[in-house]
Amino acid sequence: MASLYDGAVQNLIDELSRLPGIGPKSAQRIAFYILEESKDDAQALIEAVKAVKEHVHFCSICGNVTENDICSICADPRRSNNVICVVEEAKDIAAIEKTHEYRGKYHVLGGAINPIQGIGPDDLRIRSLLERIGNGSVHEVILATDPNIEGEATAAYISRLLTPFDIVVSRLASGLPMGGDLEYADEMTLSRAFEGRRRIQGNSQHAIIEPDQTAQRQHLA
Repeated sequence: MASLYDGAVQNLIDELSRLPGIGPKSAQRIAFYILEESKDDAQALIEAVKAVKEHVHFCSICGNVTENDICSICADPRRSNNVICVVEEAKDIAAIEKTHEYRGKYHVLGGAINPIQGIGPDDLRIRSLLERIGNGSVHEVILATDPNIEGEATAAYISRLLTPFDIVVSRLASGLPMGGDLEYADEMTLSRAFEGRRRIQGNSQHAIIEPDQTAQRQHLA
């Protein structure tokens, strides 16, 4: 396909198109936005990108992004060392921190198991996770990988590895979003919603029947 623009403009569009979530049309709009900006504003963008590449790296403990050897969360003495929340990417930490509900530490895997893309367990920061748990101070590991095929496979794999440890292994509940309509929910979302349901009233002596147990009782009946 022939280039629509000459030289530097087309090169900028091509480079912007390589960014995740940026298609050709979006890349073109951003390129012309930069083109119309002042040289000072364009230089500020250049310096920001340059600073990120030169000064930002991954925390030596958890894998979060930081300009220091240890990120601010790992260095915070107010955060509990007894709980580790495992996430796929460093950006997932920001999403969890916005809830103000979690006060433990994190561990960034650097992705999820994806055989199609050639990503296996050895390509992730799983070994360093096991080393952190092995020191004996961790009481619970929360698996907060994405609720998709790759995230579920990664959570299941890590869960099996953690079986020998005397710790609690939990998985973030997932299901119906607030404000959503039940009729538009897919089967996997509904299944996870049933699995993660909680009691709001009733006799605590009567256990909540899991979906697989329900199906088994109906089959036996």
